[in-house]
Amino acid sequence: MQKQNILAHTDHTLLKQSATWKQIEKLCEEAQKYHMASVCIPPCYVKQAADFLQGRVPVCTVIGFPNGYQTTATKVFETKEAIANGADEIDMVINIGWAKEERWDDIKAEINAVKEACGTHILKVIIETCLLTDGEKVMLCEVVTNSNAEYIKTSTGFGGDGANEKDIMLLAKYIKNEKKIKAAGGIKDMDTADKFLLLGADRLGSSSLVKLYEALD
Repeated sequence: MQKQNILAHTDHTLLKQSATWKQIEKLCEEAQKYHMASVCIPPCYVKQAADFLQGRVPVCTVIGFPNGYQTTATKVFETKEAIANGADEIDMVINIGWAKEERWDDIKAEINAVKEACGTHILKVIIETCLLTDGEKVMLCEVVTNSNAEYIKTSTGFGGDGANEKDIMLLAKYIKNEKKIKAAGGIKDMDTADKFLLLGADRLGSSSLVKLYEALD
């Protein structure tokens, strides 16, 4: 795949605790320059970014991040506020403890509650693959398949490990109903990004690909 096309599938991401508006502004400028899928940024910068970009690049933010154990009501409130501030896409973290307890109906209900708060905006569901067994990943594919969300997403990037080939192949095998896959966390080179897209990912989450692209250009 052409390297520019890889960037078109990438959510240009900055979610570090120390992120400043100056860094977010630069992220927005790069995403606009390279026609990227979105900027994925902390909720506190959504309104500034939306005002700055004026619709030129979608603004994505994170909900229940990074641990996922907030209450459903809190996640719904976060989502409504983010949408009101101009977010175009929402990446929410599931309650991983509920997955360990096999509370699949509760996870689905929470996803749908957040999706209702999203309205027509895209919802991506982060399952944090590095903390799950393969059986749990398969069950979460079923949950997301039968939910109202648009995407299943591998990782926050804060869980100890990120996306890998094995997980992308597993998600691609079990996700149905035209749901899409976002691979995120630890994507540090163009070859890996390309491979993830070829294996079935539709979106990538990365903070590194623009620098790599510019180094190769």
